Amino acid sequence: PAPPPAARIAYCPEEFQFGDLRLPSGPGPHPVIVVIHGGFWRAKYDLEHIGHVCAALTEQGFATWNLEFHRIGHELGAWPGTLLDVGHGADYVRQLAATYNLDLGRVISLGHSAGGHLALWLAARSRLAAHDPLYLADPLPLIGAVALGGVCDVKECYKLNLSNGVAREFLGGSPEEVPQRYADASPMELLPLGIPQVLIHGTADPNVPFSIAQGYYEKAIGLGDPVRLVPLPDAEHFEVIDTRSAEWPVVVQEVKQLFS
Repeated sequence: PAPPPAARIAYCPEEFQFGDLRLPSGPGPHPVIVVIHGGFWRAKYDLEHIGHVCAALTEQGFATWNLEFHRIGHELGAWPGTLLDVGHGADYVRQLAATYNLDLGRVISLGHSAGGHLALWLAARSRLAAHDPLYLADPLPLIGAVALGGVCDVKECYKLNLSNGVAREFLGGSPEEVPQRYADASPMELLPLGIPQVLIHGTADPNVPFSIAQGYYEKAIGLGDPVRLVPLPDAEHFEVIDTRSAEWPVVVQEVKQLFS
């Protein structure tokens, strides 16, 4: 088990709408990382497995807000609940800021796998129209976003049939059947995001192929976005969230650079 958080706090009233807050030493104000776990948006994977990442980043001087949310298999999960939960959870940092002395001007999102998708989507959601089902007014501004082995392109996730067709389960159909959902939920479709993005991805990742990150990077650069692609030679899917791995210091370095 990871070291326990300073507090487990509900951001909305339903069962899976909470987060684990960890705070660094010192008085603050603390820079904040909104952390989103992976698991292909499925209910059987929860926030516990990314707790070590949060604890390690907190040791580096960052407050971490590790979000739980409704997932595929929960009544309120998948489209649109998963995305709305993550949006509400990120925005709740404003409510936490006064009590825990958080710096609202220095907040980034960071996620692994499907959490990488959600971390980029948090940076993209300000582009959604007011009538959109995923729209939340006045989203929390971010100064950067980090995707670790991230599912940056949900259409490509569908095309490659990742995790036994999980994109169809997540969004309720194919890109042809529900095109607007893919347009609104996929960071690839919402480019340019207009803030720094870092894609850290193993070149031998069997779960989320490196080509997904590469395709996203090429489109983002072409649109003028400040994005970095950090290939991890021969790394697979979980090295980026293993704080004992040879790749972990790269993650720490890139996070620190976003805050510098």
